[in-house]
Amino acid sequence: MTTPTNLDFYDRLGLRKLINAHGTLTRLGGSLMAPPVLAAMAAAARHWVDLPELLAKSGDYVAELLGVEGALITSGAAAGLVLATAACVTGDDPALAQGLPHSLGERYQVVIPKSHRNGYDQAVRQVGIELVEFGYIKESWPWQLEAALNEHTAAVVYFLEFAEVGGSLPLEQVIALAHRRGVPVIVDASAEIPPRRNLRAFCDQGADLVIFSGGKDMAGPQSSGLIVGRHELIARCRLNGNPHYSIGRAMKVGKEEIAGLIAALEAYLQVDEAAEMARWEAQAQYMAAALSQAPGVCAERVLLTGPGIRPITVPRTTVSWDAAARKLTPGEAAQQLLTGDPAIAVGQAGTALLLNPQTLAAGEEEVVARRLLEILTQAPR
Repeated sequence: MTTPTNLDFYDRLGLRKLINAHGTLTRLGGSLMAPPVLAAMAAAARHWVDLPELLAKSGDYVAELLGVEGALITSGAAAGLVLATAACVTGDDPALAQGLPHSLGERYQVVIPKSHRNGYDQAVRQVGIELVEFGYIKESWPWQLEAALNEHTAAVVYFLEFAEVGGSLPLEQVIALAHRRGVPVIVDASAEIPPRRNLRAFCDQGADLVIFSGGKDMAGPQSSGLIVGRHELIARCRLNGNPHYSIGRAMKVGKEEIAGLIAALEAYLQVDEAAEMARWEAQAQYMAAALSQAPGVCAERVLLTGPGIRPITVPRTTVSWDAAARKLTPGEAAQQLLTGDPAIAVGQAGTALLLNPQTLAAGEEEVVARRLLEILTQAPR
């Protein structure tokens, strides 16, 4: 079978392109890269370089840009969690680094709030550590964290996505209690931008290593991420990463992704956040007003918090209705949007559809509202 080479790449593969009203999800491709990012990646691809030197110098450059001690570009936020955990376990010992995940040394435990347990902690467990929970599902107390810390504790890991869940201890308190015992704190902040100030805010609060995704609001390569934090711990992250023979060897970040992430970060630091937020606000308000026209439909512009709603600073539009009366569930409506023309991806929050303007181009909010109105008004009532 031959395929015309003048066809769009996705057309050649038989894939449908989406309007993304869900967000910067990995399974939807993260974000869209701007031409300067693509140009930086193409330029980087034309030359040989020493990769360890590139990783060190690019990290120094990013650290200076952000005003933090150290930085390391990674192949994604999950890879960042692996490398950060490994750094706290192995210290400067290359023998321990090469022995992971089977040879851990004296510091082999990582402490986590019970209410922060989630699918992403698999990246922490991947190092081979023993994960020690503290607190309860719905409440946590300082004494519970203090009791979990001992001479075998390598780090405390804190997922900001779950900071509002289960009476979680505030990050500042976790940092203070851990540091009192000489234990570093790893913060997962994968999707915690905007606001842009968060790129250094958690370090300013005392976090030792903070991980961000490069392929979300930063709009860098999907397979890129960033660790920022204490200089000596960043060096230990490099010890456990590519091209060294440790657990991070397979988590290779190429010269192209490094260049792309830096170009994206440079552009991101110049973004007019107020103007961007105003655009998102207008799009969320438009979808709420347009969808409220359908009888029996409640559409509202909201600010939501909680797991799965990241970043919490971006306004959303929730759309709900009486599923029994309309003979249409939110899941069925979402599936019709995804399989329709144009194909549109949306989120769900409980019994409501969730529309996120963060990944919508200008004018696409009209397309989303119009298509969802068609589905709602055509449903039997």
